[in-house]
Amino acid sequence: MLRLRQIAFFLWTYLAMAVIGIGGVPLIVTRRSAMWVVKAWSHATFWGARWIMGIRVEVRGREFAPKGAALVAAKHQSMMDIIFPFIDFPAACFVLKQELMWAPILGWYAWRIRMIPVDRAAGAAALKKMVRQTRDRLDSSTQIVIYPEGTRTQPGADADYKPGIAAIYRDLGDVPVHLIATNSGLCWPARGIDFRPGTVVFEFLEPIPAGLKRGAFMQELQNRIETASRALL
Repeated sequence: MLRLRQIAFFLWTYLAMAVIGIGGVPLIVTRRSAMWVVKAWSHATFWGARWIMGIRVEVRGREFAPKGAALVAAKHQSMMDIIFPFIDFPAACFVLKQELMWAPILGWYAWRIRMIPVDRAAGAAALKKMVRQTRDRLDSSTQIVIYPEGTRTQPGADADYKPGIAAIYRDLGDVPVHLIATNSGLCWPARGIDFRPGTVVFEFLEPIPAGLKRGAFMQELQNRIETASRALL
């Protein structure tokens, strides 16, 4: 029975993506309307998670959630971590690998929502471009979400935080970094369809204030997110 529910939820998620994504193509005329379509799919996916797979979502630490434009560093264990900001934030935007911008349909929405693509092979030039685009998006009252690990990791696995966020933090100068811990990988695997019923927690942590030195910032970032995420396991 569990396998049938897993297959049903997998099909629900991607069929909803296809139907809502293709049906919403005529709405990709403004950022606001494109965001509306993405939010519709996000809500449909979380509905399926709850009622097909038995995955509940709990949000903690609301007092630390960003209000308006913000830079957000989040733990990344599953696809659920990407969906959650579209539901919880008014205008989410991600730092993502450049190849996704060229994907059919998905890429069209990414361009219109003004995601921040990163060419990982471009080195320092890509980093400078990412920092510049981040400042531009913040000026547009956007909640910019970055996953410091760069990829999904298994719950409890050792983390490898990349330095890109430190460059953004240093360049912005006066902007704190909001933090999100999670245990989403317990219910939604990084890969495959072995979904599990349970409660996924997204926990906002106290933001890291502006002005820390690079080393201190990276240590504080990793310690806070990893400690809180492990406590949720």
